[in-house]
Amino acid sequence: MSDKNRYLRRFLPYYKPYLGLFLFDTLCAALTTGGDMVLPMLVRFITNTAREDLSRLTVRLLLEIGLVYVVLRLIDAAARYFMASYGHIMGARIETDMRSRLFSHLEQLSFTFFDNTKTGQIMARMTSDLQDVAEFAHHGPENVFIATLEFVVAFCVLVRIDPLLTVTVFALLPVMTAIVIAFNVKIRLQFRRQRVQTGEINARMEDTLLGIRVVKSFANEDLEQKKFERDNQKFLSIKQDTYKLLGQYNGLLKLVDGIMYITIVVLGGIALTKGRIDAGDLFAYVLYLNTLLAAIHLLVQFTEQFLRGMTGIERYFQLMDIQPDIADSPDARPITDVKGDIVFEHVTFSYKEDGTNVLKDLNLEIKSGEHVAVVGPSGSGKTTLCSLIPRFYEIDGGRILLDGTDIRRITLSSLRSQIGLVQQDVYLFGGTVLDNILYGKPGSSREEVVEAAKKAGADGFIRELKDGYDTYVGERGVKLSGGQKQRIAIAR
Repeated sequence: MSDKNRYLRRFLPYYKPYLGLFLFDTLCAALTTGGDMVLPMLVRFITNTAREDLSRLTVRLLLEIGLVYVVLRLIDAAARYFMASYGHIMGARIETDMRSRLFSHLEQLSFTFFDNTKTGQIMARMTSDLQDVAEFAHHGPENVFIATLEFVVAFCVLVRIDPLLTVTVFALLPVMTAIVIAFNVKIRLQFRRQRVQTGEINARMEDTLLGIRVVKSFANEDLEQKKFERDNQKFLSIKQDTYKLLGQYNGLLKLVDGIMYITIVVLGGIALTKGRIDAGDLFAYVLYLNTLLAAIHLLVQFTEQFLRGMTGIERYFQLMDIQPDIADSPDARPITDVKGDIVFEHVTFSYKEDGTNVLKDLNLEIKSGEHVAVVGPSGSGKTTLCSLIPRFYEIDGGRILLDGTDIRRITLSSLRSQIGLVQQDVYLFGGTVLDNILYGKPGSSREEVVEAAKKAGADGFIRELKDGYDTYVGERGVKLSGGQKQRIAIAR
């Protein structure tokens, strides 16, 4: 099974919660074809009746025909309303479900993944990629169903009116099919390149805007502008190539359309002069040919949606298939009544990218209640040593014990809930001071938050802020000084 088919089969279960909505949307798609299918027959009937016996074409008959067509168009309008509203809502719900699952999955991945993946690339997959998937989820099945129904009905009527003309028309269809197949691979590759470059632009903007204070401190706005322009121009180049391909694609299809129309007009005219068909049949034939070509164009439009959607689905499942480096072992158990005795036994660790040992055969024992400072030059492994205790990274050899238990036999959530961490580069979330302190123990009362702040030496300056504990700290806590952020992190 190809990767494309495998990803598509994995995507289909996302329809399951909305199966009723999907089936009704498909029914509405069928109802929209009624007016287009009936109109040529009405024109044929009126033309042939007028030619054979004009007296039979009464005002009442024409009004009845008009009424039938108006009723079909009212049904068509109602069906299109449902498709345009609730059909899109179904696609949006599928998009929301996928985004929720992806976010949940990302939270389970280890630090190693985030160390090696640009945030902008992740954001592109969670936003623009899934928006394309939502459009495909809604319009894809709908367009295929409408196009197939119109194609089959039009083909049956065309064969019945004049088999010879129909054979001529369908002799040109392989040319159209060949054009579609030839361009499909190229266009899909271009869509994938666009998605990757979108992620690069997102990453560049995030990097610059989050570091805007450093940029301005070194007066490097021009440097960052040049970096951004380089990525931006590359994105433009990719889009230009894509649009050129699409232009060639659509131009060739329109050329084949034109050849089909003029062929039918010429051959139909000859058949009309020879008495093989009558005027009503020729009118109906041209109208049904228009319906047939509209169905083919809908399938071509679906091809573009399919390529965009499959690119998004492919990138989505590639991310979902990444497994966490660190997970609970089958025998892992929660830990309670933690005293805090920590032992490193012959611990060896290296980052997977370079393979160089950061720690090698390290032995260390820290008793409960002890205050220990780890001192050394930059890059000697101090931060790494601390990161191994909550299992942010997995050791290569040896073991780490907490109160005599190997930390790999403790559930991650239980282990990390017992550890208070104040990072060197303090990260505060957008929100209030209260929100950030509460993050350390969700559900705590305001009194508990204040007590924690007092113990951290933060209560004094917090009360001096404009809104006290309800003061908004800004993105990453930019409205606070480094020392204030440290104190809030300690309280947290």
